[in-house]
Amino acid sequence: MTKTALENYHARMRRVLDHIDRHLDEDLSLSALSGVAAFSKHHFHRQFSATFGLSAHRYVQLARMKRASYRLALRDDANVTEIALDAGYQAPDAFARAFRECVGQAPSAFRKSPDWEPWLAALEPLDRARSTNMTYSLNDVTVREFPATPVAILTHRGDPARVYETVRRFIDWRRAAGLGRDIAATFTIFPCDPRVTPPEDFRLDLCAATDRPIETNAQGVTAGLMPGGRCAVLRVIGSSENLERAALALYRDWLPSSGEEPRDVPLFCQRIAFYPDVGEQETVTDLFLPIE
Repeated sequence: MTKTALENYHARMRRVLDHIDRHLDEDLSLSALSGVAAFSKHHFHRQFSATFGLSAHRYVQLARMKRASYRLALRDDANVTEIALDAGYQAPDAFARAFRECVGQAPSAFRKSPDWEPWLAALEPLDRARSTNMTYSLNDVTVREFPATPVAILTHRGDPARVYETVRRFIDWRRAAGLGRDIAATFTIFPCDPRVTPPEDFRLDLCAATDRPIETNAQGVTAGLMPGGRCAVLRVIGSSENLERAALALYRDWLPSSGEEPRDVPLFCQRIAFYPDVGEQETVTDLFLPIE
């Protein structure tokens, strides 16, 4: 198979993932998905499994469970019955059984006190499939002047698997402070590399742009300032759970060929369009590499 033919094949398969993530409430049968890829329905299930490492049925199930888990733990926009229906289950009991088998907790227990480590393990095949054949071009990188930005900061320290606990606290604080995502830009600062940092030393900063005074609060949010300056920016369309591949493209591919030098400022991102407000393949994240 030539490079062009292989790229076309992968593009057709990724088109299926895009379709699934944009149409989780619709018919996602093998027949429908094979039509999206323009492949024979008799062979499509094997092609999908060979490409992404899990069956199309399992991918759809995990994608629906991930959306459901986000709405349970990080949103207050629906009750469990509504979430069950959105996940394709006509009966809440059937959804509860499937959810428990997937992540190890009943939906109501997960909403009250999520156990994130089993959740991450259960959804790892989904995230691995989404990163398959994902590449970035040097042409995708732009250079911008980032303005110094006052922010509210909540720092997560410790095991990365528990970062969603901090995310939930930050969401609660933002709601109480009236700084929703439609009002205040959302940033994440990455002071350390999770691949080489021991879990106990891991740190990540969640930020919301604001120049309001930050009152003492139970969540531990404080005031800070993101420094301004030139940055190389890579826009990531799709899942932003793991930005390591995008960061690698900036450091390994763009930086050596650009002639630029990095500043002594951590990598950070701005989250533009959020999952599950939009489908996972419609999520938009700008990754910033500060440069001299």
